[in-house]
Amino acid sequence: MKPRNEEFCSKPKQELFRPSLVDIVCEDHPLVKLALAIQWKKFDAEFDKFYSEKIGRPAIPTRIMVGLHYLKHAFNVSDETVVERFKENIYWQYFCGNNFFEHEAPCVPTALVEWRKRIGQGGLEMMLQETLAAAMQLGFLNVKDVREVTIDTTVQEKNISFPTDAKLLNKSRERLVKAATASGISLRQNFNRVGKHEFAKHGRYAHAKQFKRAKKSLKKLKIYLGRVARDVQRKIADGNKKLVSEIQLAERILKQERKSKNKIYSLHEPFVECISKGKAHKRYEFGCKASLATTNKSNWIVGAMAHHGNPYDGHTLKVVIAGVERIAGVKPEDVFLDRGYKGSQKDNPEVRVHISGTTRGKTKRQKKLLRRRSAIEPIIGHLKTGNRLGRNFLKGINGDHFNVILAAAGRNFSKLLGLIFIFRFFWAQNWIS
Repeated sequence: MKPRNEEFCSKPKQELFRPSLVDIVCEDHPLVKLALAIQWKKFDAEFDKFYSEKIGRPAIPTRIMVGLHYLKHAFNVSDETVVERFKENIYWQYFCGNNFFEHEAPCVPTALVEWRKRIGQGGLEMMLQETLAAAMQLGFLNVKDVREVTIDTTVQEKNISFPTDAKLLNKSRERLVKAATASGISLRQNFNRVGKHEFAKHGRYAHAKQFKRAKKSLKKLKIYLGRVARDVQRKIADGNKKLVSEIQLAERILKQERKSKNKIYSLHEPFVECISKGKAHKRYEFGCKASLATTNKSNWIVGAMAHHGNPYDGHTLKVVIAGVERIAGVKPEDVFLDRGYKGSQKDNPEVRVHISGTTRGKTKRQKKLLRRRSAIEPIIGHLKTGNRLGRNFLKGINGDHFNVILAAAGRNFSKLLGLIFIFRFFWAQNWIS
């Protein structure tokens, strides 16, 4: 059923024992200023189509769900933490549309997961779009700034541990045994005891650099997994999709070798890719590639998306430019890139591509803007350390797309709060003078 989107009043009706939040909060607080700048009714009108008219109980108000996601990625907290802190922070409650202070949580943390799946990638892009609209309304962003953008790629790492052959083999056998037991299949042998000991022995042999013994232990782990997989395949019932998928993963793990393509690096995230960006301190990163587009002059994030299949940077440029036009409403004219985008000018004749290190034929202003290309690097660093892009905890391919867009929206939200805080003192000083 559709949510009850209650009207937020600047002066709500007074209650005898409950003072309204508008009488408690400071009017100059950045969250209070930003709550008035965001057009919340846009979300109500856009997201109503994702709910049924009459079936089910009323959904949680849209403003609460949107506000919680802004706060989550702006303050780098989890779903559980943002719900808990909502109960004790009057400014968070005011920002999310409460007229009075509430002592109960607005929802359970899993409701945020279901809401993200419901509105999808398009709804989250609308949240990023609204941060840019608020920046324009407050005078921090101009439309002409969006015509000159900087684009770069980074790796969005998934929440998995470093993959090893022994760990994957042992984990796959454990998952197969667990799924078979849940389906009522009686196995000839599950190898739980000997598999656990053999996995520990392999780790000790590898640590001691006794590679022949470690190789023998690895072979035994393969034998254990193969026996369990064949036993389950003989006794599996038709229509058991979970066991079929587990057997397919086990077969891929048994067949893959060092130089195999599309290897399995994690059983709970089988679409994770191994990406090497040439970093000295981190040779391999496991996740997916993500593209970010920022304004060259003011460093607002105007585009963000994830790419699977580890594509070449130059092949992603056309899609990213289309995403910037869709989110910001303005098509870029000048795009500033690093040397990883060489050769992308041929595929994008509608924009002027400027690659770092090439200055021939460029104007003085274009050279100056090209030197500012490196300003996107600290923005990526802030996204990873402060806006939950460094480790993606959202599940599946959709989780990769959701996390990078929400991280970009959280970064713009944090920047809005900082600028409002700075200009509050600037306006006060001008008023006193």
